[in-house]
Amino acid sequence: MTEHTTQQSRAPVDVTDRRLSRFEVVREGARRDDIEIVHYEPQVLAGSKAERRLVRTTALLFLIAGLASIAFLAVFIWWPWRYQLLGEIEEYYTPLLGTTMGTALLGIGFGILVWGKKLLPKEVSIQDRHEGAVSPDDRLIAGQTMLHMADELGVRRRPLLGVSLLASLVPVGAVAVAPLVGGLISNPHKDNQLFRTGFALADDQGAATRVRLVREDGRPVRPADLLPGGQVTVFPGIPHGVSNQHADSVTLLIHLRAQDALRARENNEEAGKQDWMWGNYIAYSKICTHAGCPASLYEQQTNRLLCPCHQSQFLITDNAKPIFGPASRSLPQLPIEVDDEGFFVASSDYQEPIGPDFWERP
Repeated sequence: MTEHTTQQSRAPVDVTDRRLSRFEVVREGARRDDIEIVHYEPQVLAGSKAERRLVRTTALLFLIAGLASIAFLAVFIWWPWRYQLLGEIEEYYTPLLGTTMGTALLGIGFGILVWGKKLLPKEVSIQDRHEGAVSPDDRLIAGQTMLHMADELGVRRRPLLGVSLLASLVPVGAVAVAPLVGGLISNPHKDNQLFRTGFALADDQGAATRVRLVREDGRPVRPADLLPGGQVTVFPGIPHGVSNQHADSVTLLIHLRAQDALRARENNEEAGKQDWMWGNYIAYSKICTHAGCPASLYEQQTNRLLCPCHQSQFLITDNAKPIFGPASRSLPQLPIEVDDEGFFVASSDYQEPIGPDFWERP
């Protein structure tokens, strides 16, 4: 007689009999589902030195995860993170976040592995596929099975595991929530840094001073420096204006040909940008609105500005609107004029944020 025939011929057990242990109810439920538990044994003896050692190891891993999560939260909230040109401590902000979060996840992962591989009993079961309606006995068996699984975790008998797991999961959960509520802890837009560039009017002893457009070597730019169809990359003429401290201020100044300039001025006026050009000169942000790459390849015959990273193209004579590629927003335009000494200046800062979209961008 086969094993399957033996299971079918065995008389069912009354699972409501209170004399049955929880495991006996579980085994009977398995048999009713054509599952035979052929091997089941604890890996360590209850109360043995081996069990206590494994419990301490697992608890230590969970506590390490909890402490690393708390360290992540402390770094996230209090560690200086704003970029400084000659900063030192700020450079460790992102590495510390990665290290503490990685340690927390590894602690949780290894703790669960040790618990599952070394502390839970070994079980080998064989199941046949079957169909059938769920009876009250089956529901009772399912409930007892779940309770049996909870018993086998050993939390009641090993309270250190439950406490350490809770002590690690609470901080880990806080790590997941911290970026979502970070704006409530510390204002990410303090000093309005995402909405202003180096071309904001400089305040010199209480007097507003327009910022000059300068080359990479700091020399200011005159209209005569550019031939029709020419272009030059310019920066704000302020301290550190050509450094990474003002990397969002990189601008492309273009000398349009007469007919192209007329078309650009008409489109500017339709968009409410009167007097944003000076003569036949126009200036746009050089930072692509798709992914922040430098849109630097200017084709004067078609007045298209190409971003080499993902092939977005912007039409300079029509408010730098995207006409090809993944970019969906026009390049911001910088209002320009010429000061009394004949040098280009920004008549105001950019009127919209530079670069790709972000959550709070209007």
